[in-house]
Amino acid sequence: MRTFAVGDIHGGLKALIQLLNKMEVKDEDTLVFVGDYVDGWSESAQVIQFLIELSQKINCVFIKGNHDVWCEDWLRDNDVNPTWYMHGGKETMESYEGFSDEQKKEHLEFFQNMPLYYIDNENRLFVHAGFTSMHGIEKEVFKTSLYFDRTLWEMALTMDKRIKENSKLYPNRLKQYKEIYIGHTPTINFESEIPMNAINVWNIDTGAAFTGKLSAINLNTKDVFQSDNLPVLYPNEKGRNKN
Repeated sequence: MRTFAVGDIHGGLKALIQLLNKMEVKDEDTLVFVGDYVDGWSESAQVIQFLIELSQKINCVFIKGNHDVWCEDWLRDNDVNPTWYMHGGKETMESYEGFSDEQKKEHLEFFQNMPLYYIDNENRLFVHAGFTSMHGIEKEVFKTSLYFDRTLWEMALTMDKRIKENSKLYPNRLKQYKEIYIGHTPTINFESEIPMNAINVWNIDTGAAFTGKLSAINLNTKDVFQSDNLPVLYPNEKGRNKN
């Protein structure tokens, strides 16, 4: 039995299928997705449909990301958040052309059932963005932090070279968990095309929404699997590269 964490997909179905094939996923494996399934490339609705069907065959955990919150609001209330529209929402809405009302309802339920975080039986935490409470994610007051916070990753990067686990400087936030897996903040912003590790935090968003790849990591071996760069798979699209 293997467990993988999978990074932000952002509508890149071709990358997701390519990645799963490279991983040679088996029925007994567990896949934990850290959120942001939609917004970017042209196949957001198709990604959701694929994941629903995948979860009927393989044990999957789907964490909710900020883009998923926006898409859920649109599917439920037809509410078009202006920020969402400019950051991939337009492409997501277009991807739903041809989907029936029944299919959209099924997708809405899929989003509604997503947890904001997941802790496995080895005390490994999975969350889309981060959290701010020094007492752990269960004590987080502002739930939006779970899909918007960047301070956890920034703190881990800043402190990584200065800390040993028994140091008094070791952040209490990070002491709560064996490992923490996040997405949300693309590693390509830090000139890395592969998942990054700082202290006990693993950032597996390798910029699939933009010019990067979609990545997954085997939690036990730390082997990394990656798709091609998304612009190669979608040569006639810009993704979230608007400039």
